[in-house]
Amino acid sequence: MSLPEPKPGLVIRYSYLWSHEHALGREEGVKDRPCAVLLATRTEAGDLRVIVLPITHVPPRDPGSAVEIPPPTKRRLGLDDDQSWIVLSEGNIFTWPGPDLRFARNGGPASVALGYLPAGLFTLIRDRFLALHERNKARFVRRTE
Repeated sequence: MSLPEPKPGLVIRYSYLWSHEHALGREEGVKDRPCAVLLATRTEAGDLRVIVLPITHVPPRDPGSAVEIPPPTKRRLGLDDDQSWIVLSEGNIFTWPGPDLRFARNGGPASVALGYLPAGLFTLIRDRFLALHERNKARFVRRTE
C-alpha cells in the first residue's frame, strides 16, 4: 500500500508543530495528532505543498478560531469520544510526504489517513479559515524536510 494523496478535507496522522513551540526554537512536534488537510498544491518545481490544521481537545479561547468536530464524524474517523476542535488560527506547511507523517501502530503508509471530513464541515472550516487569514489572524509554521 502507498501513501494517500493529500486532498482537502483528508484527516491525517501528523507530528504537528505549534507556533508557540516553533517560537521557542523547536523543530519537531511534541505530540502526534490528527490534522485536517486544508490545501494541497504543486509548486513550480513540481513539489506537493500541503497546509494542515491541528485537531485538539483544548477548547478555543476564541470560539471563532476553531470548529468543533461533530461526534458522528469523530467516530467515523476513529477518534476518541472527547470533544475536539479543528484550530483555524494556525497551520503547518510542508512538502508531502515529509518526515512528520505518522503511521498507525502496526500500519503501513495508508494508515496515515483517517478519512475525510464531510463536505459541509470542510466548507465551513475553509471559509472561516480564509476569513481569519484575510484579517491576519492565522499564522503558519513552515516545516523543514
